[in-house]
Amino acid sequence: MERNGAVLVGLDFGGGGYAEGLEELALLAASAGIRTLALVRGRRDRPDPGHFAGSGKVEEIKGVLQEQGASLAVFNHDLSPVQERNLEKALGCPVVDRTRLILDIFAQRAKSHEGKLQVELAQLQHAATRLVRGWTHLERQRGGRGFLGGMGETQLEVDRRLIATRVKVLKVKLGEFQRQREVQRRARARGRSFSVSLVGYTNAGKSTLFNNLTHAGAFAADRLFATLDTTTRRLYLPEAGNVTISDTVGFIRNLPHTLVAAFRATLEETIHADLLLHVVDAASEARDSQVEDVAKVLVEIGASAIPQILVWNKIDRNGVQPGIDRNEYDRICRVRLSAKTGDGVDGLRRALIEAAVSRTSPASPPKPTDSQKLGQAAEV
Repeated sequence: MERNGAVLVGLDFGGGGYAEGLEELALLAASAGIRTLALVRGRRDRPDPGHFAGSGKVEEIKGVLQEQGASLAVFNHDLSPVQERNLEKALGCPVVDRTRLILDIFAQRAKSHEGKLQVELAQLQHAATRLVRGWTHLERQRGGRGFLGGMGETQLEVDRRLIATRVKVLKVKLGEFQRQREVQRRARARGRSFSVSLVGYTNAGKSTLFNNLTHAGAFAADRLFATLDTTTRRLYLPEAGNVTISDTVGFIRNLPHTLVAAFRATLEETIHADLLLHVVDAASEARDSQVEDVAKVLVEIGASAIPQILVWNKIDRNGVQPGIDRNEYDRICRVRLSAKTGDGVDGLRRALIEAAVSRTSPASPPKPTDSQKLGQAAEV
């Protein structure tokens, strides 16, 4: 993807969260190394089937591109192949939609061999829907010899076949990683190690908290999708013994389905966990909607029934006091802390000990429902 200046485009279809979506788009562009030159806003009842935006808005975008000298248009929406092709023709420059932007960020961030394979799989699955273009090399290639060889395959069919073959190879390789992880999980289960997974919206501070708890030295930065590869470390807690903690990839609003599918093997650390620490950026104005977005992804990957503790992070930015909150069953349901300064982290360790001990308790009280958790999340 080009790294020159870009014009960002965000249209409001009345669904809510429009302002937060534009802020997130700017952060995504910066994370991808794209310099934002201008932002074009608009409002419509529904997307235009041909250009997504109306003809007048397309002309406005073209004018801003020329005025700013930008070489790229980035849309805060998922575009169909036809819309993307028509917009590139009308604007005279490459057009990037939200899914491709996120895929590009993932491609830059992936470090491990498995992570790179997962990103490549997601990119190929996305590219397979973008092969319908006005390329000049899509004429048929005659097969065989003489006049009896037939018309052969089009270049488009060849490209699709090559992509399908590579996708199959990648799925086999990722399956091998999945089996290795399953062996590791069974070994932990034999050792009766209490397993915990950190989940949450991207840039909520999961990796910083992970480092604070385990001293793992995992990469952490104030940017979206700083960490892609799952990292697991062991933590010893008094009264609870050994606890394994896994730091997973961050979620985001409308996370592309190709990424969810590609990273399903990695996210299985979440599915098989005994407890989820749902890390929330308490200083974000969009924290409630971010909690809901994470809950939706957890439902999609089959992890919504796993017990959760909400971790309100970054309280050093909004003046909230560190501490713990208990639910109606007298269980710790929320911890207020700052992973950066360490304030309140002792409360989280206490919550982990309580959760680990209660797992072996013969009479554990019922877990709060998702709606109760979301209700408690809005009380800060």
